[in-house]
Amino acid sequence: MLYYRLLCAGALLVSSFASHAQKPIKKDEVLLFAYFKGNGEDGLHLATSPDGLRWQALNGDKSLLTPTVSKDKLMRDPCIIRGQDGLFHMVWTTSWHDRGIGYANSKDLVHWSPQQYLPVMEHEPTAKNCWAPEITYDAKSKQYLIYWATTIPGRFKAGETTADGGNNHRIYYVATTDFKNYTPAKVLYDKDFNVIDATIQPAGKRFVMFLKDETREPAQKNLRVAFADQAAGPYSAPSAPITGQYWAEGPTAIQLGDKWLVYFDKYTAHKYGAVTSTDLTHWTDISDQVQFPQGTRHGTVLRITKKELAQLPQ
Repeated sequence: MLYYRLLCAGALLVSSFASHAQKPIKKDEVLLFAYFKGNGEDGLHLATSPDGLRWQALNGDKSLLTPTVSKDKLMRDPCIIRGQDGLFHMVWTTSWHDRGIGYANSKDLVHWSPQQYLPVMEHEPTAKNCWAPEITYDAKSKQYLIYWATTIPGRFKAGETTADGGNNHRIYYVATTDFKNYTPAKVLYDKDFNVIDATIQPAGKRFVMFLKDETREPAQKNLRVAFADQAAGPYSAPSAPITGQYWAEGPTAIQLGDKWLVYFDKYTAHKYGAVTSTDLTHWTDISDQVQFPQGTRHGTVLRITKKELAQLPQ
């Protein structure tokens, strides 16, 4: 009853969230947000937060890593995960029209390995793109899933449209244990609609996928959730929208204590939003409580130590 009374008392919501959010963040750690600005031409940007609400750009909000792969040399939609090997692994969108993605790793988020182009969809000669790749570690299979959205014209009838450049995406994935050898690409999510921007998190004994319904006619452009018993699926049909009427994309999620926090790019409003939930079913919008650096685009959140933060340009 107390929880629902707090939901009704909007003035109390932010203090309730902050008090819960701070407890599961250990004394020696902070949150880090990896994002891009503009078209991604200048590379990787990072911001940090002590509570998940107020974010401060690092390095004067200048890029910390310049993209070098692909003829377009973009670094959009960066996703960083702390690997089981102690390295930070990052993937990103290299171009609007490539059939592959970017990859690099780092011990300290400062010095990065040579950037690689992973040709994950080169075997599909008509594939139009590889957008918003992400990485999730599957502890059960001891492998990483790398997944992204691709349109292959004519491959799927449901969701076909002449709007939005005729794109009709599905989520594909490869698996790897060492970021050197990769399984062939397979479809990860197809529920007969245009879908992009998936991100997957373990949630107890199951996995939750946050995704964007990219349907244009009639327009959806909202975020939803789906569930699976295995990281590689099969995943359920999508939930009802969790982001209301926003044109939202680029979700990234973190669990802080008993609360889930999902950040998203309100791209038509040119600002960031957030929703929170304790059960992954009922969601509360706290967009007016989060503060991000001006121009933040499609990022991902992770935990780092204060020692790691101290090594980064402030």
